[in-house]
Amino acid sequence: MTPSNSPYKSRGGIGRLFKALRYSAQGLAAAFKHEAAFRQELLLIVVLTPVAIWISRSVGEMLLLIGTMIFVLIIEILNSALEALADSITVEHHPMIGRAKDLGSAAVMLSIGLCILVWLCIIGTHMSGASLIP
Repeated sequence: MTPSNSPYKSRGGIGRLFKALRYSAQGLAAAFKHEAAFRQELLLIVVLTPVAIWISRSVGEMLLLIGTMIFVLIIEILNSALEALADSITVEHHPMIGRAKDLGSAAVMLSIGLCILVWLCIIGTHMSGASLIP
C-alpha cells in the first residue's frame, strides 16, 4: 500500500482541520495529565508571562521572552512523545532506545538553556540601559 493510499492519511477539507485541532487538544491534555515536567514548565510560563509583559520594552522583547518559554514546552512535548513511543516498543534496556531518550532529554536541556540565556540577556540590557530589540 502506498503512503497516499494509507487509511491513516487524512482526506483534507474543513473536517481535517477540526480533527487536527481535536488531536492537538488531546495531545496537550495527555502532556498535562501524564508529564510532570510539562506541568512544571507550564506553571513557570503562567508565573513568568506577566513578568515578561511587565519587563518588556517592546513587543519584540515580550514575544522573545514568552516565545522561548513556549519553545521549551514544544520540545518537552516532542521528548515525551519520543519516550512514549520508545516505551511502547520495549521497557527493557536497549542501547539505541536509551540513546534516543538521552537525545530527547538533551534537546529539552538545550531549550531551557536558550530560554534562560534570552531572559538573562534581556534583563541585562535593561540593567545596563541598552536596548536589545528596538
